[in-house]
Amino acid sequence: MKFLGNGKKNFDFPSKQLNESLDTLPEIPLDSELNRNIEILKSAYKDCSDVVFREFRIAGSVNAVLLYIDGLSNTEEVDQHVLMPLLRIKDLDYSSILESTKKEISVSGLKEIHSIPDVFKQISIGNPIILIEKQTKGISIGLPKWEKRSIKEPDAESVIRGPREGFIETLRVNTSLLRRKIRHPLLKMKQMDIGGYTETQVIVAFIEGIADSTLVDEVTNRLKRIKIDGILESGYIEELIQDYPFSPFPQLLTTERPDVAAACLLEGRVVILIDGTPITLIAPCTFASLLQAPEDYYNQFYISTFIRWLRYIFFFIALLAPSAYVAILTFHQEMLPTSLLLTIAESREQIPFPALVEAFIMEITFEALREAGVRLPKQVGAAVSIVGALVIGQAATAAGLVSSPMVMVVAITGVASFLMPRYATGISIRILRFPIMILSGMLGLLGVMLGITAIVAHMCTLKSFGVPYFNSAAPLKIHNLKDVLIRAPWWAMNTRPDFFSQDISYLRRESSTQKPGPSKGGGGG
Repeated sequence: MKFLGNGKKNFDFPSKQLNESLDTLPEIPLDSELNRNIEILKSAYKDCSDVVFREFRIAGSVNAVLLYIDGLSNTEEVDQHVLMPLLRIKDLDYSSILESTKKEISVSGLKEIHSIPDVFKQISIGNPIILIEKQTKGISIGLPKWEKRSIKEPDAESVIRGPREGFIETLRVNTSLLRRKIRHPLLKMKQMDIGGYTETQVIVAFIEGIADSTLVDEVTNRLKRIKIDGILESGYIEELIQDYPFSPFPQLLTTERPDVAAACLLEGRVVILIDGTPITLIAPCTFASLLQAPEDYYNQFYISTFIRWLRYIFFFIALLAPSAYVAILTFHQEMLPTSLLLTIAESREQIPFPALVEAFIMEITFEALREAGVRLPKQVGAAVSIVGALVIGQAATAAGLVSSPMVMVVAITGVASFLMPRYATGISIRILRFPIMILSGMLGLLGVMLGITAIVAHMCTLKSFGVPYFNSAAPLKIHNLKDVLIRAPWWAMNTRPDFFSQDISYLRRESSTQKPGPSKGGGGG
């Protein structure tokens, strides 16, 4: 499909090249002939019933066209502050039509555009465009408007004491929530568009002077190297920029809470906000941060410390309880008191399966019920998961498929996994629980210890944007433990986390010598 540009050169424009990112399209300037611009744009938006071309005349003599996407632009404001003032113009300065037109439009967000790709970008974010006869520039009018949900507390990160607001799917609302928390001009927000078709707006937020410049550069570079058709959720970006894509542990923090994001910014971390999702990403991530909850910092320090210790204990219970039960029953019965051993033996007398198979049956059933509760409508999801667990557990025990002690162990394990403040941490535990159970069924407690050793060794090798996963504990620095095993009083936490006390020189070398392509560990897509 051939189109003329400025009457000088043929351009092979929309049909083929619109398959690429708008940033890669040829910079075709707007033509001085209005009809030619309209022809190109109508051809590009063929079969797009929501794209409106409103042709009119300024001062009754100058041809112009208003272009916008119905549903993305505020049509009432366009009629009141754009069309009506331009139609009422009587005296027009023909020597500077563009400037005279801009003076008549009572909208603050005006911007000049110069090319066809600029038109695509502006109307796709809801800004109407005015093109005028014999002008090689257009006017973008900042009047976007689309439906958005109200700000409310996130269901997945609710607190008893704390703010009752959360991010939503609109990027500018999310940035404003951050600005309300941190009102200093050193809060910087770098914007970029990612995705060949979606052109999703992504913002890298950090506090200049607190966040390490190497970290900011690394995050920005990894995002710039992403080549993908579209970004529909933050999970796309998380998978593309993390250091170790095959690790079961999360390497970026996620949150829907502005207060959590603001606290991380004040610690020196970088926050990534993505348009179209309330989930924001935070880098770097450490193991200690996965077991910290927002409410830890809103209660008294001794209460928060007690709950945090409880969380650590139940982390190990959620990971190891079924495996320890299987190992003891299979290989180490002498570790149990005689009375307890006799009780368990009596309950297992009619069970046809070994302890390992029994544990697998119950764990898989419990995971299936939990997933079913998530997928079902909220009105019935909770009832099905709770009632289903009770009914199936009782029926399985009565049928002689599983023993009562095994049902109790699996139930305690499930409750322990619910204590994890971050959903991604709970998923990691659920995944790792099964290989440790297999090792315990084959080797007993030796298998459990081998599994723990393998997990700890793996976590010691993990780094999140140059920061070791066990940053606060290895090498040991006492001042970094004020917010790890305990939550120290606020007057004692007078220093920021020492994220970059470790050697991250390799990050600096990579940032300066990085060639195009994926970053270290698979980040960058």
